[in-house]
Amino acid sequence: MCGIVGFTSARHDRDEAQATIKKMADLIIHRGPDGEGYFVDDTVALGHRRLSIIDLEGGKQPMFNEDGNLVVIFNGEIYNFPALRQELLDAGHTFATHSDTEVLLHGYEEWGKELPGKLRGMFTFAIWDRTKKELFGARDIFGIKPFYYYNENGHFLFGSEIKSFLPHPGFVKELNEERLPDYLSIEYIPNKETMFRNVYKLPGGHSFFWKDGKLEISQYFKIEYNIDHSKSLKEWEDIITDTFAESVRAHQIADVEVGCFLSSGVDSSYVVREVSKGTRHVKTFSVGYEEGKYSELPYAQAFSEEIGVPSIANKVSADEFFEANKTIQWYLDEPMPNPSEVPLYFLTKNAARYVKVVLSGEGADELFGGYPMYCQAVHFESYSKLPKLLRKGAAGIAKCLPNMKGRRFIIRGGMEPWQRFMRANYVFASPAQRDKYLLKDYHAKTPEESFKPYFDQVKHLDEPTQLQWVDMHTWMLYDILLKADRMSMANSLELRVPFLDREVLAVATRIPREYRCDKEHTKIALRGAAFRQLPESVANRKKLGFPVPLNDWLKEDKYYNMVKEKFEGDVSRKFFRVPALLQLLEDHRAGKGQNTMTKIWSFYSFILWYELYFVQN
Repeated sequence: MCGIVGFTSARHDRDEAQATIKKMADLIIHRGPDGEGYFVDDTVALGHRRLSIIDLEGGKQPMFNEDGNLVVIFNGEIYNFPALRQELLDAGHTFATHSDTEVLLHGYEEWGKELPGKLRGMFTFAIWDRTKKELFGARDIFGIKPFYYYNENGHFLFGSEIKSFLPHPGFVKELNEERLPDYLSIEYIPNKETMFRNVYKLPGGHSFFWKDGKLEISQYFKIEYNIDHSKSLKEWEDIITDTFAESVRAHQIADVEVGCFLSSGVDSSYVVREVSKGTRHVKTFSVGYEEGKYSELPYAQAFSEEIGVPSIANKVSADEFFEANKTIQWYLDEPMPNPSEVPLYFLTKNAARYVKVVLSGEGADELFGGYPMYCQAVHFESYSKLPKLLRKGAAGIAKCLPNMKGRRFIIRGGMEPWQRFMRANYVFASPAQRDKYLLKDYHAKTPEESFKPYFDQVKHLDEPTQLQWVDMHTWMLYDILLKADRMSMANSLELRVPFLDREVLAVATRIPREYRCDKEHTKIALRGAAFRQLPESVANRKKLGFPVPLNDWLKEDKYYNMVKEKFEGDVSRKFFRVPALLQLLEDHRAGKGQNTMTKIWSFYSFILWYELYFVQN
């Protein structure tokens, strides 16, 4: 696991480029404190920060092929590299190391742009062909590892984190202010844009090709559903059991100790159980609070004791929570108001004291149908069989009725799936509620319109499956995986996610909807497979989702005043209606309103982030 940075120019001074690329890499030293390496010629500059995991001595980067013509920098892990290495050896290639990085070099020689499609793992990489002066790279199929780029005024910059662009003299740092409404509604920008103007994310499953100042982006992998109705639920449970066990084994490949995160839920417990079969004393790491009703620690510790593995836990205090948030916003690159990122930061910080690699349970919900809204979609799936005109007419009548049981369902039943997508208005119930806090009218499209292009690609699927597919390409990519990467790498810890494996995906996308979720149950087939490995109490436990006591803390004078100070400050006055923000804070303290904590934290997180990137620097 590492951090990569790079840039191209029509022609640049090598000494100046060397100084610049080192400054860029230094800003992401947390991603790779074990070593650094650089390559600079007249056109390209490549930088690498290394966290040594595989081939500790021989895996230094940038790495070259035999004749020195190809140069690669790489962030991630290729889990099928032993098989690919043997295939390349059989084809006549010669290897100088035992690292997975070298497979990329010889794989590019052998397969060219088809290389990314052969890789099983989490990765971003860039390969420079010194003779052809071509730059090629790719991001893994899920987007587990980050890749950002900036392509303006003859400067193409790329890297693992946006902050690495700051030292480059050609980088123009600007706020992408028009996307502020999206951030406030959704918690992130649900497409390739970022909160920095002209800085983009390379989507998962995509590659790039740069030559003579021209950049091409291509999709090399699509997540597609090919449902197989020929198998019973038990057969799917068997397949999940075998496939996931193999994935966990592959994800344990390392020349250093591998640990596991453990919460109270089925996903991380399933990971730990599989790892423990081959590693009896695998270290597990959990986080919690003094406030018992929010803490998952008792569940996690009881499970680790039952299966006989060490449990290492830490607790986060309110002071630690608030003090860390500014640092966390710096590591995130873009503002993110998901409070669960804070305990995750402390969890990774504690784990990094003991191990360099951990396995975690991210992705299980999206692949196997684990969110309650998928169950809600099953209800709409049945209702949508009624004629559309009838549903729309009933919705129109229901809007005129007073609040009553079933009214909201009938109203939403007259909408298309993209119009009722709950993640679109994740923070505010409507754009009107959001906009009353904004000083400017950004003429923004509604949040749900941002998701419509995703839904348009999967109209042929049933509604619950549509939601899963959209979640994989938005919520999971831009929220779940982003904070997992940033919080782990902030503490120089490699986080691996065995549910997000191409072989596991191949299984998940064939399972019929009724074995993923129904009107009342989530992750049906996955829970069935987990039930064979775990105590019943764990296999059937409802998802807690990393709860935090922030709702209570914001009512205490110390933290209330901390937020109030920012709401009255210069940044707040630049973007927001201060009286409205202060009233929101008062309403929360008085127990009035809905979802007030989430709204407060969205504004507060943005203000902290903006101060870090646009005021202090």
